[in-house]
Amino acid sequence: MTNTNRQYLLAHRPTGALQESDFKWQEVPAPNAGSGQVLVRNIYLSLDPANRGWINDVPTYRPPVGLGEPMAGFTIGRVTASNREDLAVGDLVEGDGGWQDYSLFGPNETLIKLPAGEDLIARMSVRGITGLTAYWGFLDIGKPVPGETVLVSAAAGAVGMVVGQIAKIKGCHVVGVAGTDEKCRWVVDDLGFDSAINYKNENVSKVLGQHCPKGIDIYFDNTGGDILQAALFRMNRGGRMVCCGVVSQYDTSNPLPGPHGMPGLLVVRRLRMEGFIVLDYEDRRNEADSDLASWFADGHLKNKVDIIDGLENAPSGLIGLLKGENIGKRMIKVSEES
Repeated sequence: MTNTNRQYLLAHRPTGALQESDFKWQEVPAPNAGSGQVLVRNIYLSLDPANRGWINDVPTYRPPVGLGEPMAGFTIGRVTASNREDLAVGDLVEGDGGWQDYSLFGPNETLIKLPAGEDLIARMSVRGITGLTAYWGFLDIGKPVPGETVLVSAAAGAVGMVVGQIAKIKGCHVVGVAGTDEKCRWVVDDLGFDSAINYKNENVSKVLGQHCPKGIDIYFDNTGGDILQAALFRMNRGGRMVCCGVVSQYDTSNPLPGPHGMPGLLVVRRLRMEGFIVLDYEDRRNEADSDLASWFADGHLKNKVDIIDGLENAPSGLIGLLKGENIGKRMIKVSEES
């Protein structure tokens, strides 16, 4: 084992768009596992739009990353030293390891042990936190009925691509919204969406009627902003709006106002608009794991990943993610799996 731990620390809290200079690279001695502790060598690091929200000085569902602290992020890694009875050297685990080569976990910090031979890339994507987010948000809050119309924003992203595929599995008519023609073709041709809208080339409000002639029953919102506004006015009576994220608002100091039409439309159309955090469903993870694994194994759930090699590329990778560069799940390969 190397005796160096490379890390990215949060150096500044951005006031507008995220910059690489908001992070500081440092190399320090790798920590040793003390009493009740586990040391993990990180293999894959998840990059997620929510990372941007974690560095604002505003409490959310987790405390903000402190200045001078390692940047937070979900990881999959291998145990290199353990003083905990539930984990042994060589075990594969997932946890909140952050932007670093090695992560030290205390006796009460959560680490999920993975089966030997697990597909780590799938576990970081369609069968990991983004797949679980799609699963619970769409099924538990969206409550789809066969034949209903579903609209998904950020449809070519890590969560959106899974939402659309689950919606098709459940017999829904699915329309995606994405930011390039390539992404739109991919969700239709490869994932089986019924149609897609390029919001950068088309006026979403004007074309939604063509794509959703029967209106929208479920809107899965990953973006907020103008797309949420457009969807609101096309919602059917009794429709459900699943609020997962607001990527259009994360990386700016001037978020868009709105949406207009609230609460009036919520009342007259008997709409339900609900936000959620996937961690709320942690005690029911086995339910989702079973379905996601089965769909993935039989080919009903397809995966696409955007793997960037090297921890040193984490800041640019996150900045690009926030700009919509990725198709599918973006992650960093920190080290080899073996």
